Order: sequence, then C-alpha cells, then structure tokens
Amino acid sequence: MNVRRLIPTATLAGAVSLGLVALSACSSSDAADRTSGDKLAVTASFYPMQFLAQQIGGDHVSVTTLTKPGVEPHDLELKPRQTAELGEADVILYLKGIQPAVDKAIAQSGVGTVVDAATLTTLEKHGTEVGHAHGGDEHAGEEHGGEGEATTDGNDPHIWLDPVRYAEVAKGVGAALEKADPDNSADYRKNTDTLVGRLGGLDTAFKQGLTDTATKTFITTHAAFGYLAERYGLEQEAIAGIDPEAEPSPARVRELETIAKQDKVTTVFFETLASDKTARTIAADSGLKTDVLDPLEGITDKSKGDDYIEVMQSNLAALRKALGAK
Repeated sequence: MNVRRLIPTATLAGAVSLGLVALSACSSSDAADRTSGDKLAVTASFYPMQFLAQQIGGDHVSVTTLTKPGVEPHDLELKPRQTAELGEADVILYLKGIQPAVDKAIAQSGVGTVVDAATLTTLEKHGTEVGHAHGGDEHAGEEHGGEGEATTDGNDPHIWLDPVRYAEVAKGVGAALEKADPDNSADYRKNTDTLVGRLGGLDTAFKQGLTDTATKTFITTHAAFGYLAERYGLEQEAIAGIDPEAEPSPARVRELETIAKQDKVTTVFFETLASDKTARTIAADSGLKTDVLDPLEGITDKSKGDDYIEVMQSNLAALRKALGAK
C-alpha cells in the first residue's frame, strides 16, 4: 500500500496545509476522502470499475472515478490535472480499449497496482450482426471497426453487461485488492464472494426471464449488448457500432426496418448517455415503440436504478416487455 495512506488523519491534514503531501487522485466530490489516511486510494476509469471497487473494497477504500456522471466514457478526454493526479493512486482499475485517453495516461502513471479488467475474462469480437454499411456499398454487413471506435484489437469491450463475465472480473479485482492491502484481505474476500453471489442471482433472473419470448431480436443504439445477447440466446441489432455517436448509413437504416418486420421487433432501444435522435426516427418510421436499454457506462438521475444491479434488473424488465416474454 502507498505509505502516504498510513499517515494518521491529523498529521496528514497538517502536512497538506504545509504543502508537504501531494493530493491524492480525487475529484471535487471526493474531497472529504483526502484525509482518510488509512484507506486504500483506488482510481476507477468509469462506472463499471467504480462499482466493483466500492462493492469489494467497502470501508477500506477511497474510490475516485475519472469519468463523471453524465459523461459518455468512450470520448473522455482527461484534464492535465487528472493525468498528474492519477499517479497518486494506490490501485487503478480500468478496462483497456474503451477509453483511449485513459489507456495512455495509465501507461504513463507509474502506479504499481494497475488492474486491466480485459485481462480477467475472455473478450470476443461482436459486430457482424451490426451490419454497419459503408455508403451502401458491397461491404454492408461486414464487421465494423472504424476510426475513433474504442476497441481492444477489434474485441468488444462491454464485458460488464454479461453478469457471468463481470463476476469473473470481480474475482480478479478482489484478488488485486487483497494483494495491495493484505491486512484487510479477509474482508475483500468476503465482499467479493457476496458480490459474485449477487451477480449469479442476476444471471439466473436473466436466464429464466428470457427463455420463452415471442422474438429473440432487439434493436439498440450501439453495439454494447453483444455479450448479453450471446449469454441469453438473443440477437442484437445495433444502429451504430461500438461507438454510440457513430451515424448509421442509409443502407443500415433500411436493413433495420426489414429486420424489424421479419423478426417481429416491437421496440427500438435508446440509451441514457447517447443521443436518442436516430433511434426515435427509426422507430417512428417503422411504427415501433421506444424504450431505454442502459449500457451502464454511467449512473445519472435518468438511470432506472441507483446502481449496477438495479439498472440491470430494469434492463431485464425492458427486454422481457419488448421481446414478448411469456
């Protein structure tokens, strides 16, 4: 553990006033934690990593997230202050491939304990079902991967939307915290087991809730739900690719309209952090309903739940309704 974190609170406060101790990697919302001398300082890249750190770390950690609520994480650009403060963390949790600016800053941070969630489970390529056409040419239907899209060697980074893969990541994060702070290893292990159990319950709910449906196809804003679809036998059809701000080609829009008719799609899903304009236009042109399917890249006042578990339960309810679950 970083020795700075073991300085008693009163001593630390005095040292800060004298300018002898560097600030930890905290945003303004975490100012109260700057004097938590006995806590492990954990910096998370965005919400899915923040949730793991908070659930597993409990009272033993002070968690800062680089991506503020309401900010689309794919396009995050770090301020110089954030990049400098990143090096003050004891542990960094991130997911390589989804935030290029964060990947670069972490590589230069010099922090000893850096956990890349992408190494804790198996990543796969999803995208051929997206059918992202390029100007209506003969390449329609090929896997996307255009300039600016955040991918890891073409792999889909949205592993947290599969509760089973997310549980695998949780186990790896728990092990990393145990190693970084062995004095509290028993609590980290206990918290990890509790979280893995909750994720297992979520997996069971999705399996049971999506087994018998009128259709298996859903249309969503961007290709965030490939792992979820694969896990529960569904077919994801995304308007855009991995990048939620990418614009679909006219050919792709026509293709989605055809798929909606053939597969008895009832609903076009949009998100909380990305624009819903295209999704609503496609829905209106096709006579379909709209609803929210949250990729859980951040929690805001618009989120249908206060944390990962609650929002995933809301996603399940939305899918059941849209797919005509029995």
